[in-house]
Amino acid sequence: MHLELDGNSLTIDQLNSWLETADGTIGISDAAWIQVEKARSAVDKWIAEERVVYGMTTGFGEFANVFIPNAQVEQLQENLIISHSAGMGELLPKKVTLCMMVLRINALSKGFSGIRRSTLEAMIAMVNKRLIPDVPSQGSVGSSGDLAPLSHLALALIGRGTIQGRASAEVLIENGINPVRLAAKEGLALINGTQMMCAFGVMSVGKARMLAATADIAGALSLDALRGTDNAFDARLHAVRPHPGQQITAANLRTLLANSEIRNSHRAGDNKVQDAYSLRCMPQVHGATRDTIEYVASVVEREMNSATDNPLIFADDDIHIEGGNFHGQPIALVLDFLAIAVAELASISERRTERMVNTALGGLPRFLTTNGGLNSGMMIAQYTAAALVSENKILAHPASVDSIPTSANQEDHNSMGSIAARKLWQVVKNVEAVISIELLCAAQALNLLLPLRSSAPLERVHKIIRTVVPFAEEDRVLYHDMEAVRGLVERGAIVQCLQHDAFVS
Repeated sequence: MHLELDGNSLTIDQLNSWLETADGTIGISDAAWIQVEKARSAVDKWIAEERVVYGMTTGFGEFANVFIPNAQVEQLQENLIISHSAGMGELLPKKVTLCMMVLRINALSKGFSGIRRSTLEAMIAMVNKRLIPDVPSQGSVGSSGDLAPLSHLALALIGRGTIQGRASAEVLIENGINPVRLAAKEGLALINGTQMMCAFGVMSVGKARMLAATADIAGALSLDALRGTDNAFDARLHAVRPHPGQQITAANLRTLLANSEIRNSHRAGDNKVQDAYSLRCMPQVHGATRDTIEYVASVVEREMNSATDNPLIFADDDIHIEGGNFHGQPIALVLDFLAIAVAELASISERRTERMVNTALGGLPRFLTTNGGLNSGMMIAQYTAAALVSENKILAHPASVDSIPTSANQEDHNSMGSIAARKLWQVVKNVEAVISIELLCAAQALNLLLPLRSSAPLERVHKIIRTVVPFAEEDRVLYHDMEAVRGLVERGAIVQCLQHDAFVS
């Protein structure tokens, strides 16, 4: 797969699909190259004229009032990268770092940053050869961009960092790439941006969309196993409260439950007026999360295609404008919002799991085992789901309401978007695990209702779960079962098995 970047049209779906390929390549459109070179010509002209331009002929942050002579402008850029490579903590996941690189190249290709073509070509070559720098995950306060993480990317580019634990200069040269000697403005162009938080946003939105669809499937499976009613999913009910996500989930549940033998077996004598909220209100809860995901996606896609460094160069007008496009507040807020919304998928999922393992609530054998006492069945699977849901409650506390001044109070309001981004990623992984536990328990419950079977779509879901986890007739290590189902969820297999149904993912 090849991505042609132009700084304006990259989408979340395109980038996530590209990230799943082992050998995808990127390039820059001819039109974008024209803009890149035009901006660079303006920088060269201003340097020759010895104009006073922030970050080109001045120091940075509190040192903005220190003039730097032409003879030292290259050293200024290298010093910037070296001094700002001050991250700490665990390294970012390689795929997140790769996503950061693509996003930074896309932003630079807009042609407002003043980077040289040769520097951008070196970055593209690193991406296409999968030379992914080691980037610590902590150290960004989310304003002036993700300075520390992006500096570690740039540090590898100039041959002073590491790539998979090796000196980047050696790795670059082995792969036919010369370490870059930065020219005026280039260091600043490389590190002023929101690409770390945006990378987490891109990948989290992709996973959240998949989890919202999977939650509909898991919820339908649980409802049928609990012999619930589908009355609450009637289209007429949802038409009078027309939130888009709510209508999608309600339609999905109708599709998934249609013609279920289990449902039909108790329809005539059904004395249930209505189910508990975790079953009855799935359209409202899952749907609200769906709507939030799409709102967040719109903000993230806008940010992906934005120029976020400082100053920005408007070559046609022969001017540079100092501003604050690097401030991460637009992303910080929505990443916090997404963490809250996705966490709710796990919260309601765990309640359905509890109903299945609790015979007083669901009427199924205690803890979904036929020989209780000797066997504990799915008892502790629900504990694990509860623990993860509780952890998410802590992680859902917004990072964006915090700020702490930096750079001698010159940068006196910061977004903390990078912290929001890393928390969100953990929430997403936790939700993935909780929904996997629900699927595991629902599959076990369906076996206990045989010979009655569920609907055709849900039987396909049950069958794919059984390809990795057999019915538990007696206790075994649940970790392996839970991880096996999680693998199905993670790679989208649960959703994909319904691709030929009228199911909206």
